[in-house]
Amino acid sequence: MPVTVREISRIMEALYPTDIAENWDNVGLQIGSMTGPVKSIMITLEADREIVTEAIRQHIDLIITHHPLFFKPLKTINFDHPQGELIKNLIRHNIHLYSAHTNLDAGSAGLNQYLAEQLELQQIRLLNRSYSETLYKLVVYVPADHEAQVRESITAAGAGHIGQYSHCTYRVAGTGTFLPGEGSQPFIGTPGQMEEVREYRLETIVPKNLLGKVLDSMKQSHPYEEVAYDVYPLANQGTTYSPGRMGVLSRSMTLGDFCQHVKQKLAVDTLRIVGEAEDTVQKVALVSGSGAGFIDQAHRQGCDVLLTGDLKYHEAKDAQALGLKIIDAGHQQMERLMAPLLAGQLRAACREKGCEITIVTCFSRECIQTI
Repeated sequence: MPVTVREISRIMEALYPTDIAENWDNVGLQIGSMTGPVKSIMITLEADREIVTEAIRQHIDLIITHHPLFFKPLKTINFDHPQGELIKNLIRHNIHLYSAHTNLDAGSAGLNQYLAEQLELQQIRLLNRSYSETLYKLVVYVPADHEAQVRESITAAGAGHIGQYSHCTYRVAGTGTFLPGEGSQPFIGTPGQMEEVREYRLETIVPKNLLGKVLDSMKQSHPYEEVAYDVYPLANQGTTYSPGRMGVLSRSMTLGDFCQHVKQKLAVDTLRIVGEAEDTVQKVALVSGSGAGFIDQAHRQGCDVLLTGDLKYHEAKDAQALGLKIIDAGHQQMERLMAPLLAGQLRAACREKGCEITIVTCFSRECIQTI
């Protein structure tokens, strides 16, 4: 059975829930159909003419980008304009387009966590608490001899995670009663006769982004024609997310030495800095892309240096006034690391599901050149 865009989307949203994207962002499926078959995926920073041309040449079915093609609603699709031409070519060649942007930045195993680990930071923590996932309590009533089957199904779909623990459920035995109506096909009992069945009340916790998947798995594994279940919104906060990370180096070093460390670990050729090369740093904050908006946050957290991109003059002056060192490694240079990260995660998820999919990474030439 071929893999569909929907199945890849579910893998993506298990890794990077769309709910944790910033309000101004636009993530998820942008062009195509959830029912479209997928045999090949291209992962890239953004979809431009060069990328789409290469995707057509390689017969790619799905492009996953970091930067969305659309941020604002379109008023026209003019084939004579660059964006309209891209849309036309994607649709003409049946290429689907999916984007994971600020949700990929903030994810528990996302880009900023990856950058912090690549830099060998210790005691890695969230830079702030920007979003906590919504949780639901799922309660389902199951005949006693099918409880294990349904429990395994819903926990395999992602229910029952509490911190570092998985497969967390609770069950209590009871008696279910029902009267099958005319035209029903009950798994237990006879139409027109009252029935009593030994059942379990099985309950667990489910994050919002996995609720649909868990309910589908529950219904598929449940023997009843009509499944009795309840879903309750909870005041409990689930996993907390942040677009940034902070951590400490194993030893203090000069800003100049840390710059060389960044260049080596992140494969960056050039850096811009605020601060003196002889300044000492140890506590590091990092925000991929454009993270100058976190200057005050990094300072309040007692960080010595903020690693980010797209630093502007007045932002640099603000950091200097606070005594916070800045390393600008470039927006594109930091974010392009999302491609190998996501490729590895998708390959592992596809192998686990027994899916055979070709996954490639591809980049356009940098739009800003250094001479």
